[in-house]
Amino acid sequence: MNPLNHVAIIMDGNGRWGLKYKNSRNKGHKEGLKTVEKIIQITINNKIKYLTLFAFSTENWKRPKSEINYLFNLLETFLKKKIDEFNKKNIKLKIIGEKKFPKNIKDILKKSENLTKKNSALQINLALDYGSKKEILNAIKYISKNKLKISENNISNSLYTKKIPDPEVLIRTGNTNRLSNFLLWQISYSEIFFSKKLWPEFNQKDFIRIIKKFK
Repeated sequence: MNPLNHVAIIMDGNGRWGLKYKNSRNKGHKEGLKTVEKIIQITINNKIKYLTLFAFSTENWKRPKSEINYLFNLLETFLKKKIDEFNKKNIKLKIIGEKKFPKNIKDILKKSENLTKKNSALQINLALDYGSKKEILNAIKYISKNKLKISENNISNSLYTKKIPDPEVLIRTGNTNRLSNFLLWQISYSEIFFSKKLWPEFNQKDFIRIIKKFK
């Protein structure tokens, strides 16, 4: 049986689901948070140690300002509501990405990371303002600045995900079969599963089915 320590997910389809069923992209984003909570619980139940969620890409800054503001407010509200629960469940939260956010978002993200930094049951890596090409470029700049040898090991240790094992499984929902600049270095040997379901429709059974298929 193949060991499964790390699952990465591109949570695609919130906006399309919202437009289809609620005539609002924002309502799709809100509904998608319910799926996040379900997937976190299944991850814990299956003793998977790392879960990386692609929440906001560097390209997402091109979206309408009103939608971006709604996403930030949704994130802030979610963390304020859930971070104590995460702490009680021994969940560690780590943010990967550029972190070019308004001060209130930076503050809640920093507070959440600090509060949960010693937890060990599950580490959730939340990819925010994240782009894999920028991540790799920053790693190479760091190596050059510090006059290190350019090697696979040094690049891996200079990424946002240093000290985090590469994912064995990558899941993308939303019926789109591409990687969208996500963990390009880290998923070189990952099994990739594409789901036709939009993220709010993706459920526990879908996740468990993929886990079993991998194992």
